[in-house]
Amino acid sequence: MKLAFWTVTKGAGNIAREYKEKLKEHLKDYNIDVFTLKKYDVDNTTQIEDFTSNINEKFSQYDGHIFIMASGIVIRKIANLIGTKDKDPAVLLIDEGKHFVISLLSGHLGGANELTYSLANILKLVPVITTSSDVTGKIAVDTISQKLNAELEDLKSAKDVTSLIVNGQKVNILLPKNVKVTNKNSADGFILVSNKKNIEYTRIYPKNLILGIGCKKDTKAEDILNAIEDSLNKNNLDIKSVKKIATVDVKENEKGLIDAVKFLNLDLEIISRDEIKKIQNQFEGSDFVEKNIGVRAVSEPVALLASSGKGHFIEMKAKYNGITISIYEEEIKIYE
Repeated sequence: MKLAFWTVTKGAGNIAREYKEKLKEHLKDYNIDVFTLKKYDVDNTTQIEDFTSNINEKFSQYDGHIFIMASGIVIRKIANLIGTKDKDPAVLLIDEGKHFVISLLSGHLGGANELTYSLANILKLVPVITTSSDVTGKIAVDTISQKLNAELEDLKSAKDVTSLIVNGQKVNILLPKNVKVTNKNSADGFILVSNKKNIEYTRIYPKNLILGIGCKKDTKAEDILNAIEDSLNKNNLDIKSVKKIATVDVKENEKGLIDAVKFLNLDLEIISRDEIKKIQNQFEGSDFVEKNIGVRAVSEPVALLASSGKGHFIEMKAKYNGITISIYEEEIKIYE
């Protein structure tokens, strides 16, 4: 995770530098930068000439921004940079008196509320959270989505259902059996029994499908995309739940596959043939494939190896004119 401290006074610059050192001891996986104005010459920071141009350039490059300055300055500077709550980075404020840390923007999906609590604990500050669901001790739909590491179908329905929760109305969470803390069988739908003419609902897509793909040389991206769409449709699965795509190392530079993965905005995980050989006997193999690339199977073993290993195959191996696709469904857990 990438964090940036921003300051416009020498005192705030020194505080940010001090806080960075403290946070590095506790948040070891975080990359933290401190931006200060060059005219104050604060050592061991990134000194900039102009605050406005730099925040404009770097706003989307960080997961979180921590401003040590007045809230009015921050609001005016980032107003034109704000997009949507599912895309915006976390924005926090710390007062120069070192009393409070305030969650200002992207409290749930951007992680600002959680980051606020973390900083408050480490830096001995008072956390200030203003989102209604947190203040009232109730959980918001986007928080549920975040805990599931899932994707919201749309922000409006999530907001509408969260409003019901905050206002004390009854909202039932309908979970398939495999989304649990205990069971794991999949469900294809649900039955809603209600005498309400109009009822609010929203949907969350779990990111728990791994696609293992093998293909012949120079396969077109369009053909791969069509094969993926057909395989998912055949199994009544949505592309929004695909976590990543995996393939064998000899295909890591296959242009059609790379372009297809890029079009879907997914990650491509490369699995080595040495790893595949350890488990390939679990699957139906091909002498032809082994002769050409050195392993007997591709799509099934790479899907399994790219997963958590806790789950099952929905599609063992679908064949599409030189393309093979396997679909592995990971077990879903709710992390608290």
